[in-house]
Amino acid sequence: MLLKKRKRESAEINGSSMADIAFLLLIFFLVTTTINVDTGIGLVLPPPLEEDVDPPPIKERNLMNILVNQEGRIVMDEEFYQLGEVKARLIEFIKNPTQDPNLAETPDLAIVSIRTQRETPYRIYVDMLDEVMGAYKDLRDEASRANYGVPYGALEEDSPQQEQVKDMYPKKISIAEPNE
Repeated sequence: MLLKKRKRESAEINGSSMADIAFLLLIFFLVTTTINVDTGIGLVLPPPLEEDVDPPPIKERNLMNILVNQEGRIVMDEEFYQLGEVKARLIEFIKNPTQDPNLAETPDLAIVSIRTQRETPYRIYVDMLDEVMGAYKDLRDEASRANYGVPYGALEEDSPQQEQVKDMYPKKISIAEPNE
């Protein structure tokens, strides 16, 4: 008599719990993943003036007008400058080491006004803003090194030394509405 071969059953993996495992993995990765969020340009804006209050008077010599036009060219007090020249020009304007009557009277009275046109390339505007911030950073670093022997960034946050350097070179930046 011939023996009948038995059919082998194929091995199977029970798939009923696979959906549960996939769901748990999905939740795990959602909880543990961080999402980078662009924070934008970090500026603290002053509170708006009340409607019945006139803005304080500003002497023309204490105001550095900067225009970034639609071609991305930089005009500072009606003279064209390259982006790389802006920081040095601002430092000279704010410090006024030679007591030039065309530059700011004192660093705490100096105001930098930035205006753009609607077609201004955004990259140039951000680069311009970086140059302005860099000028203030350099001035504060210089003052901190002269008074405390360390760069401004090494001073303890909200310390009297840091506040004194901030008072020496306060950031007074006006970002005006773009020209039509």
